[in-house]
Amino acid sequence: MSSPPAFPSLREAFPTWVRIALLSFGGPAGQIAVMHRILVEEKNWISERRFLHALNYCMLLPGPEAHQLAIYIGWLMHRVRGGLMAGVLFVLPGLVSLGALSLIYAAYGEVPLVAAIFFGLKAAVLAIVLEALQRISRRALKTSASVVIAGLAFVGIFFGGVPFPLIILAAGLGGMALQRVAPSWLKAASHGKAQDDGREALIDQTFAHGVPAHVKPSLLRLLKVAVIGGALWLGPLLALFVVLGPDNVFTAIAAFNSKMAVVTFGGAYAVLSYMAQQAVEHFHWLKPSEMLVGLGFAETTPGPLISVVQFVGFMAVFRAPGLLNPLLAGTLGGLMAKWSTFVPSFLWIFMGGPYVEALIGNKALNAALSAITAAVVGVILNLTVWFALQSLFHQVDILPFGGLRFQVPVLATVDWAALAIFAGAAIGLFCFKLGVVTVLAASCAAGLALHFI
Repeated sequence: MSSPPAFPSLREAFPTWVRIALLSFGGPAGQIAVMHRILVEEKNWISERRFLHALNYCMLLPGPEAHQLAIYIGWLMHRVRGGLMAGVLFVLPGLVSLGALSLIYAAYGEVPLVAAIFFGLKAAVLAIVLEALQRISRRALKTSASVVIAGLAFVGIFFGGVPFPLIILAAGLGGMALQRVAPSWLKAASHGKAQDDGREALIDQTFAHGVPAHVKPSLLRLLKVAVIGGALWLGPLLALFVVLGPDNVFTAIAAFNSKMAVVTFGGAYAVLSYMAQQAVEHFHWLKPSEMLVGLGFAETTPGPLISVVQFVGFMAVFRAPGLLNPLLAGTLGGLMAKWSTFVPSFLWIFMGGPYVEALIGNKALNAALSAITAAVVGVILNLTVWFALQSLFHQVDILPFGGLRFQVPVLATVDWAALAIFAGAAIGLFCFKLGVVTVLAASCAAGLALHFI
């Protein structure tokens, strides 16, 4: 048997993960599309079959699915060190930029120039999400049945408000049923080739010479990861509880975000909806208008949208700093919120990854995951429409009809400036194939120009 192909070392992979982190705008849809374009199409490191298999697993987990996908692929390529590198780098640019923006907001309030930049970026993000939807749907919707599943998922979540976990469960069961009665209806396209030129992905070539030890299930390793990961995740919460007490704002932030990391299924906007309601109405850490500011920060900085927890944690402690300097206290509060939210993602991947890989050839599971992939397209379409309504119109009415609810924009409230920037960004992406960074920079410049006009 020939020797396995040369695989990039951890050091050689580092610049690629930095590049992905810096381009991770546009919410989960845009981030997943960036990873697919770089890792599957451009680098040929991982096959589309494994990419989608990992994505489907991450979509079933609580927490930020794009971040978990980065950890999964990093772990698959370079063991735990690779997963740690990919996962930490994925959130690092957002950690720095959100920390800086939180400081500016707390110290100076709304800064017109910064607001103008965010205005341009926000409109461009809509175009990036739309492009991501096109990319993912083109690869996931291979049959008529998958199109129907995506359509039903969109109708269920957008018009009926059906919880995301129920949509995923129904899609998975439907896929397994189709596999038994009409397997050709949901037959997945042949994956495993990163591109149409017939090149086999490097991971598949490497695994053909033997599955690495870290990818094989191991009960001892599972218990080890659970103990160490659990201590790193919940240790700070326990220390805060003992030292500062349960009523301290630091303890409350750590406890709330740890709970959210376990119970929040349903994708980025489902998580954000739950978090916003609790932070504003239950804990009273922020005003509703400030929550919108935080969401704007998270939407226009690199990293997962749920990174807004850093802004929430910052403002919560900034207003109750105790003996600390308010800005220093706020910074520490933001870091605690971020730690409690993102550490569990590493735990879910390192514990479950080997067992998910062991099932990669299971026909029933693959049918279920193919159906789930199709349903995810419907969910991403829901996010795209929701984002368009919120970005391009100042007022959206909700009209109930026959048990469903229709979100209808008030056309007279259209934001023509946002629409113009969105149209320009879309033309740049779809017609001229410009890069994401170029489009974002141009949109930023357009927002600043509008401010001075």
